[in-house]
Amino acid sequence: MERLQKLIAKSGYCSRRKAEELIKKGKVAVNGKIITEIGYKASFRDLITIEGVPIFPEEKVYLLMNKPRSVITSTADEKGRKTVLDLLPEKYRRYRLYPVGRLDYDAKGVLLLTNDGDFMNALVGPRSDVEKEYLVRVEGVLSRKQLKTLEKGIQLGDYRTLPCKTYLREASTKKNSSLAGIILKEGKYHQVKEMFAALGHPVKRLTRIRFGELTAEGLQAGEVRELKPHEIKKLLGKIKTYQMYDCK
Repeated sequence: MERLQKLIAKSGYCSRRKAEELIKKGKVAVNGKIITEIGYKASFRDLITIEGVPIFPEEKVYLLMNKPRSVITSTADEKGRKTVLDLLPEKYRRYRLYPVGRLDYDAKGVLLLTNDGDFMNALVGPRSDVEKEYLVRVEGVLSRKQLKTLEKGIQLGDYRTLPCKTYLREASTKKNSSLAGIILKEGKYHQVKEMFAALGHPVKRLTRIRFGELTAEGLQAGEVRELKPHEIKKLLGKIKTYQMYDCK
C-alpha cells in the first residue's frame, strides 16, 4: 500500500504535488469513493480514477543522453528555447520524463532522464554517493596548487563544498587557458563554474564526461540510449538505503 498521490505520480498522470491538489479538490476516487485525505493509502489493485478516468502504472524508463550545448535541461522553457525533451525520439515522448539533476544551458555531456521519481530524487539527494566527472576549460593558467585548494573544499557564499578530486590536463600560457578535470559527489546549481571562478579562472566550456560509471561513449550529440539493467543496478548500489528512500 502506498500514498495515493504517489500512485498517481507513478501512473505518469502528473507530479506528486499536482496529485495532492487533485485529491484536495475531490477529483480522485478509489473504488468509486471520492478521496480528499492526503495520507490515504491504496494500491494499483484498487480502481483509481481521476475525474472518472482510470489510471494504471506507467512503464519505467531510464535514458542516457549525450546533451549538446545550447539546450535547456528542463521539461519546458518560458523563453521558448529547445529543451532536452525536444531531442527525444518520438517513442519516448509519451512518457513523463524528467532530467536527473541539471546540466547548464551552455554545457554538454552525460545526462540521465527517467520517469521514476524515487530513483531520480535518490540520485541527486543527500544519500547519493555517485561521482560526477567534468572536463573544464577555463581562462588563465591553472596551477596544481589551486586545484588542491578545490580538493579540500572551498567556501561559496554560505556553503562550503565537499572534498573532491581534480586533475590538470593542460595549462597554456600561450593560449591563456587551462583544461582540468573535477570529480564531485554533489551538484549544487552552477557549482563547478563557481568553484573555478572563486580561483579567478572563469569557465569557458564545461562537459560532464561521467555520471557514476556511465559515459556518453558511442552517442552523438543529442542521441539517447536506454540504460541496461546492470547499469541501473550499479547506480542503485551507490545510493545509501535506496529502498527506504521516499521523498515525500
